[in-house]
Amino acid sequence: MKAVKQFTAGNYEIESKDGAIIWIKRTENNPTDDTDEVIEECAKQLNEYFEGKRRAFDFPINYDYGTPFQQEVWDALRQIPYGEVISYKELAKRVRTEKHSRAVANANGKNPLSIIVPCHRVIESSGGLGGYSSGLDMKRHLLNLEDIELQK
Repeated sequence: MKAVKQFTAGNYEIESKDGAIIWIKRTENNPTDDTDEVIEECAKQLNEYFEGKRRAFDFPINYDYGTPFQQEVWDALRQIPYGEVISYKELAKRVRTEKHSRAVANANGKNPLSIIVPCHRVIESSGGLGGYSSGLDMKRHLLNLEDIELQK
């Protein structure tokens, strides 16, 4: 089941399969009425996050279709606390592949669950934003929402 839900931060496509959320990405598509129970719970919790009322998510997710390496990176991303950032290099250390920061950044960029798997909390070692699939303005917005101050 796929649905597009509207939030203060824009529209997001949310997809569920077998009772778990498998995809969340920002989209320019218009909101739809399509939904199921897990999509509704996901939308409710995302809305609370965007309103600054939620720091963690507890609906079922599934990203088993990623490669084992991608899943390891996504698991490591989920360990970054709300309101904190780490560098791509630190993320690489956490998945025991410090010399392969580029591979970690690529897996980070393929994250299928925006916000829930918080790839927006990974920045460059220099303090620069790095990249983000929904654009740097959205990354900056999410970091500001979490009261993360970036170096100028």
